[in-house]
Amino acid sequence: MDRETFHNCCNLVKRQGQQEFSSHFVDYIEKDISYSKFFKNYLLSNQPCMFSRRFTEDWNCRKQWVTEEGKPNFQKLLQEFAETEVPVANCNTKEYNANPKQIMPFKEFIQYWREYIQNGHSSPKGCLYLKDWHMMRNFPEHNAYRTPIYFSSDWLNEYWDTIEVDDYRFVYMGPKGSWTPFHADVFRSYSWSANVCGRKKWLLYPPGQEEFLRDCHGNLAYDVTGPVLQDKDQFPHFEEACQPLEIIQEAGEIIFVPSGWHHQVYNLEDTISINHNWLNGCNLDIMWEFLQQELSSVQREIEEWRDTMESWHQHCQVIMKSCTGIDYKEFASFLKTIACNRISFLNSCPETASTCESVASETLCALGPHHAAFDLQRVTQILEMLLSNEDFKRLEPSALSFKPDDLLQEIREAMNSIM
Repeated sequence: MDRETFHNCCNLVKRQGQQEFSSHFVDYIEKDISYSKFFKNYLLSNQPCMFSRRFTEDWNCRKQWVTEEGKPNFQKLLQEFAETEVPVANCNTKEYNANPKQIMPFKEFIQYWREYIQNGHSSPKGCLYLKDWHMMRNFPEHNAYRTPIYFSSDWLNEYWDTIEVDDYRFVYMGPKGSWTPFHADVFRSYSWSANVCGRKKWLLYPPGQEEFLRDCHGNLAYDVTGPVLQDKDQFPHFEEACQPLEIIQEAGEIIFVPSGWHHQVYNLEDTISINHNWLNGCNLDIMWEFLQQELSSVQREIEEWRDTMESWHQHCQVIMKSCTGIDYKEFASFLKTIACNRISFLNSCPETASTCESVASETLCALGPHHAAFDLQRVTQILEMLLSNEDFKRLEPSALSFKPDDLLQEIREAMNSIM
């Protein structure tokens, strides 16, 4: 990030409810653009876009996992992953508004997939879809692909890599006809998805439109193309929803899905894709708003026990974490990790990021000190909101391993070095 972009972004405000989105087209990025342009036009404005296959043509997975005819190379994939246990969903079965998953050996899934194709893309086992496979975490030596610079400011995976608990980098493999039901991504994060081979159809709705796609009980639609949505008794507001943004993604192309955009995805052919969920300073406020909404929902659900449970507020945090994967305590730790990495970078890195590689991570060096300063500014804004939040104040004093006020002071001192 350059100095001009940094100063233009210093007064970043929430975007939700302030943008108008077109449902008729999406920007197509054919050739390299500057990071600053992508940051301004798509991250800050929370707008979708598509990158051409040029951005993935040198990936090892596109060379090795795909046949000359553009189909999945089952033989090569079996050589690499035959005995690996992988998560597989059944697209023909609905369970809690999602497809139920099972774990099976990779070679068993490939055998099913081959038989599925031979049988005219049908099987008595249903339509199985390998999804949410942590291939990169389990096989880092494969160097299957390289994250484009535009998606490299990835706090979500930076944090979970640090604590070595989880990550949000996935491989998806599925036959023609496999699909993912209507949803928004974890923590209302961004996502990017690259087709190694095959084609997908995306249906995307801008933030807020999902409220028209709830049934009379407040539940989100499972399939936004289902005939049941035409029933006004069950989906009373469906007619108020805008038409979705419909995108066909070809082999090699990368789609950027903005924060809070609900979507439904179909594999039009036998398809392999790389998918990352990620967030950073641009959509951190959306994540914080989402967490507050999730906690409020939990509190409403168990409101009747409030006066009979001494630790009611702590129980709400426990339930929230079981449902979303994070609570206020871990969110604070997440902010601390991101801040400390950037403070260390600014304190040890000279003005030219190209000479920093020995003292800071490759990503922070590539993005530069002004990006680190922007990140710290955003952490400061959300951390101040967190400290004034009544539910956060109710956490046990011993819950945090650090003092937020001390962290704020450290951030301010680091910021002074670049301002």
